[in-house]
Amino acid sequence: MRVIVVEDNILFCDYICNFLQNADYQTVKAYRLAQARQVIARSVREDDIVLADLRLPDGESTALLEWMREQGYTHPFIMMTNYEEIHTAVHAMKLGAEDYILKPLLEDKLLPALKKIRMADEAFAKVIYERKSAAFRELDRYIRLVAPTDMTVLILGNTGTGKEHLAGKIHKRSLRANKPYITVDCGSLSRELAASAFFGHVKGAFTGATDEKPGYFQEARGGTLFLDEVENLPVEIQQMLLRAMEERRYRPVGGRQDKRMDVRVIAATNEDLQGAVAEKRFRKDLLYRLQDFTITVPTLQDCLEDILPLADFFRIQSAGQLGKEIPDFDEAAKKILLGYGWPGNVRELKQVVHAAVLICGGKLITPQCLRLQQAGKTVLNLAKEEKINNCLLKDEQRNAEQIRMAVTISKGNLTKAAALLGISRPTLYKKMGMYGITKEQV
Repeated sequence: MRVIVVEDNILFCDYICNFLQNADYQTVKAYRLAQARQVIARSVREDDIVLADLRLPDGESTALLEWMREQGYTHPFIMMTNYEEIHTAVHAMKLGAEDYILKPLLEDKLLPALKKIRMADEAFAKVIYERKSAAFRELDRYIRLVAPTDMTVLILGNTGTGKEHLAGKIHKRSLRANKPYITVDCGSLSRELAASAFFGHVKGAFTGATDEKPGYFQEARGGTLFLDEVENLPVEIQQMLLRAMEERRYRPVGGRQDKRMDVRVIAATNEDLQGAVAEKRFRKDLLYRLQDFTITVPTLQDCLEDILPLADFFRIQSAGQLGKEIPDFDEAAKKILLGYGWPGNVRELKQVVHAAVLICGGKLITPQCLRLQQAGKTVLNLAKEEKINNCLLKDEQRNAEQIRMAVTISKGNLTKAAALLGISRPTLYKKMGMYGITKEQV
């Protein structure tokens, strides 16, 4: 997991990065909003977290958060503030920030906040894996077929669709599961050091090479090497990578002997690699080598029946994180969720629901709490009305079945059943009446 630290005080920025690196987090520095936008636009990874000071020389970091959400970047965002800026931090939470931390408490609060995000990401991965839509069932079938093989896999998909999670799933289901799984952020590799990063180097290979160093191929030996944002590989490294994959051997920088390559390669991109080939930014022969088997991750809009179950999961999760009573979506809000385009996919859904739970004043999340219309985006597409109504019907059936199961498990004890469902006893009574469920029936 990597943290993008946005802080204009160079000494304090270095201090934060050192603190995080000692806790085994990777870091990237940015000293201005403009620089942070460049870092995010050029090399952001799916599991990145942004940690930003509120006040920066070229504006407040709430502007960075708004820009990220407008551009479809739904990555967790933590804001650093001073005591007198708490009101602005609360506003940032409403915009979709994950948390805010007072600077004097940073040492005590930052690592627990990152751990909470990591745990939420694990739950996020789990809920992605268990989606029930036809498109995801087909995707899971492909993963089951290819995972036990040694075929190279290319994962295509938009930002926020969970490509990195799926790469990890392939590794866990493979015959290499008990061996290393190494992730390479291709967007962060410098042209000068990329060869050493992949293949390692011997002592004295270049200025500064005071010791022998293993590369990614050696670190991942026997396991899986995941190339994230593979379109960003320097062209020179693309040629060397192709040779290593075809000949199953490579040579460390400055070395005289080849080493055997025993690695399964998985790559991912959100870019049209055919277009990159046409623009001479990506080698055609490497593309052919990477796509032994191609998996295209469907967008959330392609999996309409997943939206409400995912929204419910995030609603319950967010209520627990924010210490709020678990609300529910009203019917109008459900229609909005189903009709919206979700350019940021599942991560955007998570952020929208998290913010809605924060600002929801009552027991129901309304369209106003979702604030999707306020973003100036088209929300309801009448051409999808029939599909939306079918999803609403399935959601009602799913809710009724969950209530029946909870009452059955609790042997008719409605207090226990309400606790299992995460709702109050009066709410359970109301829902049982709505669905015509009685204790005697279950």
